[in-house]
This record gives sequence, structure tokens and C-alpha cells, in this order.
Amino acid sequence: MNWWQALVLGIVEGLSEYLPISSTGHLILAQRAMGIGNSDAANAYAIVIQGGAILAVLSLYAQRIRRMAMGLLGRDEEGKRLAIVLLVALIPLPFIALADKVIEKHLFGLWPVALAWFIGGAAILVVSWYRNKDAVRPRLELSDMTWRMALIIGVLQVVAVWPGTSRSLMTIVAGVLVGLNLAAAVEFSFLLGVATLGGATILKAVKNRHDLLDHYSLGVMLLGFFCAFISAVLAVKWMVGYLKKHGLEVFGYYRVALAIVVVVLMSLGYLVEGNEQPSTTPVTAPAAP
Repeated sequence: MNWWQALVLGIVEGLSEYLPISSTGHLILAQRAMGIGNSDAANAYAIVIQGGAILAVLSLYAQRIRRMAMGLLGRDEEGKRLAIVLLVALIPLPFIALADKVIEKHLFGLWPVALAWFIGGAAILVVSWYRNKDAVRPRLELSDMTWRMALIIGVLQVVAVWPGTSRSLMTIVAGVLVGLNLAAAVEFSFLLGVATLGGATILKAVKNRHDLLDHYSLGVMLLGFFCAFISAVLAVKWMVGYLKKHGLEVFGYYRVALAIVVVVLMSLGYLVEGNEQPSTTPVTAPAAP
């Protein structure tokens, strides 16, 4: 992998990890566009740079995370309540682990991703319509969450194992549907993302360490990690500010449009699955040595 490919993948990961547009889907698209096929090494690299996006939220929400830690020690009641509901939302997590191998084998392709982008985009538009229609009903703050609400969010997060669906999409939409206001749903999605992705990232990085060390230099891995961190910080700050004045509709339109563009490019042969290079080269780069 060249340094510029690591740079691109790091930026793509950071910008898309916490937005409801699917970081996995965007990484697959970026990899195929640059001639990087589906392989254990490529998937493991995506896990490494994901750590940069996780670190971004840890730094931005350090105060909230500290309060949860103090709550578990009996020193912050609100932090304790949030920590408990966060743990409840993690209960369905083993189902994601069980499906992991099947997902990587059958769904890490552009066709499944494009389908998930389209369906997810349509779902965002429907939920946004519902939210606007039901605007008179009081919405709950993060401190009002119950364990039942958290469990529903955790269950719907399992749907995001399909690449292109987006974990952020499912958790934000679930939060709105159970009664949270949009800001609370987004913050809970960020915190749940750290808890969900943190352990999985460490486990997969250790498990695939040989693939990583055999195919990528330390410099390439650190470059992708750093770029993911910086771009994730910018993306999270932008999203929080944007949603204070706007809804989720822009992400719905983006997903639907992107799905259509990808399907058209694949139909025309400009994007291909796997390691095969397209017959024409306007939008692709040669495979890295």
C-alpha cells in the first residue's frame, strides 16, 4: 500500500465512521476505486485505522466518559445511570460476533453495500418525516433513558452488521424512535460506538497481526490511524453543529444518490468487485505493489 492510499483510507474512515453513511461501505468503495481487493490484510488494515476514529470520540467526550467511570465507582449518579444503559445496549453484541465471518465472506462487496446504502437512505427519510410529523411530542434527554430504550437501540444495532447499513444510522434512528431528541440520540450513538468498536478493534487487530505485519509497514499504519483521528474529530464536531439546526434528511439523500452512482459505475465497468481491475481507468488507480 502506498502512502497516499493510506492517507485516503484514513480520511475516509474518520469522516464516515460516526456519520450515518457507513464507514465500512465507504472504505470498500475507496479500496475498490484504488484497486485494492477484498482480502484479510485489507480488512485488518481497516480495523487498525478505525482505532483513530475511536480515539477521536474518546478525546471529544472525555468528560462524559469520566463521569460514567465515576458513576460505576458510586461517585456520580447521572454517570452511573448512563453507564448502566450503555452496558444494557451492549447485550446483543455477541450476535454481531457470531455473524462476523459470514458477513466478511459474503457481504463485503459493492453490490450488497449499494443496496444497504439505498435502503438506509430511504429509512432516514421516512424517520425524518415521522419525526417532523410528531414534533409536538416532548423528546427525552440522554439522562432520561431507560434500560428498555437502551436494549432496543442495542438490538437494532445488530442490523448494522450488513456493510453499508451503518452502525451510526441504526443507533441514531433507534434513539429517535424510542423517544430521544436528536442530539441525545446522536451522543448516545457516539458513546455506544466507542464501546462497541473499541473491544472489537483490539481483538481483530491482535488476531490479524500477522497479516498486518506481512503486508503493511508501521509508517503506513500510523499514517492511516492519524488521518482517521483528525478527520473523525472534524466530522463529529461538524455533525453535532449541523444537527442543532437541521435534521438527518441530507444523509438520506446522500445515501440514495451514492447508491445510484455506484450501481451505474459498476454497470458501466468503472468499478469492479474483488481484485480484478476494470477495463477502463478514468476513476481507478493501479493496484499498489
